[in-house]
Amino acid sequence: MKVIIVGGVAGGAGTAARLRRNDESAEIIMLERGDYISYANCGLPYYVGGVITDKGALQVQTPERFHDRFRVDVRVGSEVTFVDTKEKSVTVRHGEETYQESYDKLVLSPGAGPVRPPILGMEENHVFTLRNIPDTYAVHDYVEKEKPATCAVIGAGFIGLEMAENLAKRGIRVSVVEGAAHVMPPIDMDMAHGVHNYIRAQGIRLYLGQTCTAMDREGVVLSDGTKVLADMVILSIGVRPDTGFLKGSGISLGQRGEILVNEFMETSEADVYALGDAVAVNHVVSGRQVLIPLASPANKQGRIVGDNLCGKRVAYKGSQGTSIMKFFGMTVAVTGEKEESLAAQGRPYGKVVTTSASQAGYYPGGEMMTVKTLFDPKTGVILGAQIVGGKGVDKRIDDLANAVRFCLTGYDLQEMELAYAPPFSSAKDPVNMAGYVIGNVLEGVMRPFYIEDLDKIPEDAIRLDVRTDEEVAGGMIPGFIHIPLDSLRERMGELDLAKDIYITCQIGLRGYLAQRILDQAGARTWNLSGGYRFYDMMVKDQADAAAVAGMCTECGMEKK
Repeated sequence: MKVIIVGGVAGGAGTAARLRRNDESAEIIMLERGDYISYANCGLPYYVGGVITDKGALQVQTPERFHDRFRVDVRVGSEVTFVDTKEKSVTVRHGEETYQESYDKLVLSPGAGPVRPPILGMEENHVFTLRNIPDTYAVHDYVEKEKPATCAVIGAGFIGLEMAENLAKRGIRVSVVEGAAHVMPPIDMDMAHGVHNYIRAQGIRLYLGQTCTAMDREGVVLSDGTKVLADMVILSIGVRPDTGFLKGSGISLGQRGEILVNEFMETSEADVYALGDAVAVNHVVSGRQVLIPLASPANKQGRIVGDNLCGKRVAYKGSQGTSIMKFFGMTVAVTGEKEESLAAQGRPYGKVVTTSASQAGYYPGGEMMTVKTLFDPKTGVILGAQIVGGKGVDKRIDDLANAVRFCLTGYDLQEMELAYAPPFSSAKDPVNMAGYVIGNVLEGVMRPFYIEDLDKIPEDAIRLDVRTDEEVAGGMIPGFIHIPLDSLRERMGELDLAKDIYITCQIGLRGYLAQRILDQAGARTWNLSGGYRFYDMMVKDQADAAAVAGMCTECGMEKK
């Protein structure tokens, strides 16, 4: 069996290695148009920032080592320009040479390329993308030699923010420009408020709802006319499947050029498989066909294709977009669907926002994390989760990712027996706490309302803050009255229990306790999910965003 694999990074190299483990007799040719194979895409920003100092560390395998171990004919600098599925051959360009190579089985793992829109004046500035090792070396060498003072990062996804962090650590004044209303597309707006505040706290300028319309040697011009000074520009707008060479092949593609495959990673043409960033996969929650360009799914798919090439029928059961990002001391992690997507699909959902410490409260060094969990309002099945915090976020998102993958409910979260010791967690882990709150909502003993509902509270309703005197001295939601929780039973006579009562505390726990007290006294109550802490993040974010327009050129900005 002669197998040609197009692409030699995560998916392609993984397929080749698995195939060789299954079949020592197979002839395997791996064609990679670049000069590197099996490199660490996710580590590229950290070389720019000096966290990774060894160039060689980015290369998981070299062509020579890969051949020695797996006896794969690795051909770098070899670009496939055409696929003939009827003749079962590919056309390859290697330097000035062009040749045809036949196959029995073909595997497509071409990946995705960075979106680089034509922007007026782009040639006047120093514009970079970051997708492979040569891109990384180009950015690193420019920073080392030219010592830029300012940089504009266009796009606030994972790579954009990781680049912003690493460039800022090099002493560069960084501005981040994002066309959407919030950073990081996989999270919701309410969870992004705290991220925005943290980004600005690191000295990074943040422009939201803005696109780059022009560039010159001084910087970039935004859609509202703002000029952002930049000696260099990082384009991190997104990626699109690198599948132009498949035109005329007969292989079915989607609207964005993504390769369409079945659950066995087979394309529409016989003996042709595809995987990785260039394929559409089934989302485990929505069932929709989506693009999820992440390393973990690509590696899993490579193993499956390596098995199916040898006659097995192993299905890929879909992706859920589990991902995590470190940004200075903050960690942002997601899994499953977000609220914005569920609403767009018209799918019913419930949500809770909980705040927990990473470890026992009495043990020093703990950090708070905000957990947003989405669930089916009838069954309690977990549909997605987002966490913003510091230490311990990685552990909790993995638990919640398994909950999404295996259709666990909020009650299952309650039952999870998770590792506990004071340096690592509380006896009631943050994942357990999310489950308890979901259970209370499903049972109707906790009726939540949300920060977006504050303007919808009926005028004759009572707004009640049950925090301590010290806490409310730092700020209150306008229109709320204050009765501390510990005084509520004695002061209940001050409230008209015939009216609806909307309660807040700091994070939601004491609001729930007040709710139980008042409900059993005959009142009808709602508790602010996430509490005042969550509200305060939103207010600070909105105030800081509004202040950006008044900043001057000393901060690196000016109005045209």
